[in-house]
Amino acid sequence: MAQVRQSFVKGAAILGLAALLSKILGAAYRIPYQNITGNEGMYVYQQVYPLYSALLILATAGFPTAVSKLVSEKLAEGDADGAKRIFRVASVTLFATGCLFFLLLFFGAGQVAEWMGSRPLLTLPIQTVSFALLIVPFTAALRGYFQGHQNMVPTAVSQVIEQTVRVTTILALSFYFIEMGYGIVYAGAGAVFGAFTGAVASLIVLLIYLRKNQPLAGRTAFRQTEREPTRQMIAGILALSLPICIGSLVLPLYSLVDSFTVGNLLVWNGWTNDAAIEAKGIYDRGQPLIQFASFFATAISLSIVPAIAETQKNFREAGERASLALRLTWMFGLPASLGLAVIAVPANVMLFEDAAGSDALAILAMTTVFSTLGITSSGILQGLGKVYLPARNLFIGVAVKLLLNLWLIPVWDIRGAAVSTVAAYAVATLLNLHALRSLLAYSKDNGRIAGKSLLAAGWMAMVTFLMMTAVQMAVSDLLPYRLAMAVTSLVSVVTGALVYFRSLFRFGLLSRSDLEKVPKLKKKLLPILDKWRLLRS
Repeated sequence: MAQVRQSFVKGAAILGLAALLSKILGAAYRIPYQNITGNEGMYVYQQVYPLYSALLILATAGFPTAVSKLVSEKLAEGDADGAKRIFRVASVTLFATGCLFFLLLFFGAGQVAEWMGSRPLLTLPIQTVSFALLIVPFTAALRGYFQGHQNMVPTAVSQVIEQTVRVTTILALSFYFIEMGYGIVYAGAGAVFGAFTGAVASLIVLLIYLRKNQPLAGRTAFRQTEREPTRQMIAGILALSLPICIGSLVLPLYSLVDSFTVGNLLVWNGWTNDAAIEAKGIYDRGQPLIQFASFFATAISLSIVPAIAETQKNFREAGERASLALRLTWMFGLPASLGLAVIAVPANVMLFEDAAGSDALAILAMTTVFSTLGITSSGILQGLGKVYLPARNLFIGVAVKLLLNLWLIPVWDIRGAAVSTVAAYAVATLLNLHALRSLLAYSKDNGRIAGKSLLAAGWMAMVTFLMMTAVQMAVSDLLPYRLAMAVTSLVSVVTGALVYFRSLFRFGLLSRSDLEKVPKLKKKLLPILDKWRLLRS
């Protein structure tokens, strides 16, 4: 039993690390891509990719988990033939759904592009990205088959390879088409074509693993069982995958709402089409920065689901773990939001060449604290078996986002879209926290800790602002503008991080007992903090 548990934990860790690496790659490339193609190129990519993501999720999300569960059950019964049948049925089902969405997207590209606001710019990129829907579904079935054999390595390796090839394709083809004078449409189409090349690379990796490990699957004890009807098998796969699909679908919907509303609402309120496209491209600069800030919460979420699940019968212990996870997320999400808001102008210039849209970026920065808390609180609710609740709350957030976009964009342009994004994540997160309040007993210290965190983050923001101003004045005449802003940003970030780290212990926000609950921190960080005499007991 201990060996099975160890295998599960190791497998989850492998998949978690692969997901984190993929997210880092998935956020980082947008910065050089924008530098290559400009705001218009950012507009093309960010209009198309959320649509592809939503259709991809509808076609595949949840299937690896469903296939994994059903395959592992068949193998536990000694029915190796049944496990292979599940894989074959899932592969055919997924390929059929992928073909359906490919046909809809490819032949409907012109109409969808028109709904999004630019048939000339978006039709070819939408058609190009649709080809990935023919490949990705089969990779989902293969990943589920491997996971059902408790072999997480193929999934992890294929995810990292897929993202690496995708990012390489995005940057290489966009650079090539711009340099050769083909223009933004081809550069955008080349960028979204990365979804196809990444999927092909992932499939090749999985097929290599399948051929290599095929004998291992054959060693499973074989026991003849009654063949389950194919229709019943498909129903079982769908029953397991749909809840995950619904939950995964929500996040692309936030970006998809912007794809269909921001540019169109600006045009309907008197902006020229070119100006609206430029503004939407500037607004999309905020996406990679928000993604970077959410990495910490994603890591907490990946670890908190099994931790809560194994203690859910003990409400006190589950409550303590949930409270610690939320507290850590709040303590790191809040300063990330405030810090990014403070350095919005120099960071914008450092990453994207000019300061356009810095006010909208500063507003979007506040999304970080709510999105990170939302990720962690969703993980806790899922660990408690409340699978649909976080998805429902996110759907409510999407509705809030749509309504506020319709109201605020005509008044405040892209700043209105930024406000609506912050409000949408805040609503979804507060609904999650409200649900947790009724499910778990929170620590009475949470209010005190939240207040002290605000003080610490406020102190950090003030020091960061003063440092930013001083450095900017010192280097503005000595260095080129963009380099000066880069130095200003980096010095300000380091200063803010050091100030906040010191404040965590000065205000007693992290204690020895907190760190002792996390084995790795207890082993590696505690001795250093003791040496510096930073910790309170």
